Amino acid sequence: MLVREILKRGAGNNLQDPSKDSVTTWECFLCFRRRIEPWEFEVFFDPRQLRKEACLLYEIQWGTSRKIWRNSGKNTANHVEINFIEKFTLERQYCPSIPCSVTWFLSWSPCWECSKAIRAFLSQHPSVTLVIYVARLFWHMGPQNRQGLRDLINSGVTIQIMSVPEYDHCWRNFVNYPPGKEDHWPGYPVLWMKLYALELHCIILSLPPCLKISRRSQNQLTLFRLTLQNRHYQTIPPHVLLATGLIQLPVTWR
Repeated sequence: MLVREILKRGAGNNLQDPSKDSVTTWECFLCFRRRIEPWEFEVFFDPRQLRKEACLLYEIQWGTSRKIWRNSGKNTANHVEINFIEKFTLERQYCPSIPCSVTWFLSWSPCWECSKAIRAFLSQHPSVTLVIYVARLFWHMGPQNRQGLRDLINSGVTIQIMSVPEYDHCWRNFVNYPPGKEDHWPGYPVLWMKLYALELHCIILSLPPCLKISRRSQNQLTLFRLTLQNRHYQTIPPHVLLATGLIQLPVTWR
């Protein structure tokens, strides 16, 4: 009840300048956000798990304000990216003169349809910049999904695979971790992060997929297989290939 009353009071405040310190509906909502539970973070963002549902953790910063608004979302009838766009559009009076920086931490990368919706949203909100960190690549073998990610990057969106610093940041800022456990987020294998980073390079460079992922249902193991062609070796930066620890570059003898 208290949250509802504050939201009602905030709704009457000036929404023209989101960078001001005045209390707004959006700010009140985020101040009273519910952090996700540790088990939710673990099942949604473990790169080895192929969970169907998606989770979004996001940060919004307006203008020169040092305040960062944080919240989370999950799939409903719509994908979580569409939910964010609708929420942003409905609950915030957009002011084109004020820059807005948005950072997403997604358990799955956007599908091609969401990529298209994101580009449309950004074209209608040119002062919004978007950075996306993803834990896994969604159906990355599909040509439409690969093209959708390339189109996002070509439109100015930054897309990266979540690494240890991003996982640590999310644990500290979005998770209702137990007292004294701020440094003890679930340690996921770094290898999976590097494998997805390798595949993202393939997508960006318009190369064929090199990472194949499958699930052995009997013991719930997630398996991967790397298949590299000559053009992968010729195009992908050597440090990205070597970072997996699974690849040896061909040696040319003189």
